[in-house]
Amino acid sequence: MASNRPLAGIGFGLLAYGIWGFFPLYFHQLSHIAPMDILANRALWACIFVGVLLSATQQWGKVRAILGRPRQLAMLALAALLVGSNWLVFLWAVAHQQVVESSLGYFLTPLVNVLLGLLVLKERLNGKEWLAIALAIAGLGNEIISLGGLPWVSLFLAATFGTYGLVRKQIPVDALSGLWLETLVMLPVCLLYALWQAQQGHTVFVFSEWSTASWLIGAGILTALPLIAFAAATQRLNLATVGMLMYINPTMQFLTAVYVFNEPLDLGKLVTFGLIWLGLLVFSWSAWQKYR
Repeated sequence: MASNRPLAGIGFGLLAYGIWGFFPLYFHQLSHIAPMDILANRALWACIFVGVLLSATQQWGKVRAILGRPRQLAMLALAALLVGSNWLVFLWAVAHQQVVESSLGYFLTPLVNVLLGLLVLKERLNGKEWLAIALAIAGLGNEIISLGGLPWVSLFLAATFGTYGLVRKQIPVDALSGLWLETLVMLPVCLLYALWQAQQGHTVFVFSEWSTASWLIGAGILTALPLIAFAAATQRLNLATVGMLMYINPTMQFLTAVYVFNEPLDLGKLVTFGLIWLGLLVFSWSAWQKYR
């Protein structure tokens, strides 16, 4: 069974990143809804969906066990803050035709994972991995020069999701229980936001159009499925391998942005992506050599 853990981890990772790669197309259908409204619905319906799964698999005992461990609860609260803020900025990017920027952030995330593994988990890097990081830094520098400022959307998405992966890896909690508690932590903030909006005459959780309600309920389910798979992958793989699989998601998002949403792609951004893609290629080559 131990020998099957890496293979199962790769399978879970592919499932998670494949679903995430389709997110721009899915959430584009909700571009008429405010990002915070979508976030609140994602948290609510994901919590309900995962609760149903916990009931079906009779795993509430694991949740009760975690409730008695304050440190794990605090770590899960931190994970909820990281992933919730990541969702919100991603939704903002989709609503404002910034999917190319969001894909750049998720391209940077694998290399953020490598850096975090080095600094926090004391994972050792070889020469090719250092070269991959140097190429990513060069790409980021080119983007700063091209924009005349920091690409804050890309940096925020990379930093929050990379740190989320690190935090979740260090919590010995199963995927279902951890995700339910993460979404549960988000709910008070979402409910306070809904009450504030209700005072302004705007409803967050009730929609007159059944199609909109269906998309939002589906968003909760699609939020839960890849996070369950991602948590399962992080428990079976080292952080560097999780990072290597990560760029399946931004590749799909990048292609969607350019060929479906027709977002502009100038020479400067092509150079940025080229350097980061080269860094990912070098890193993948190194990972493949380790695997062999």
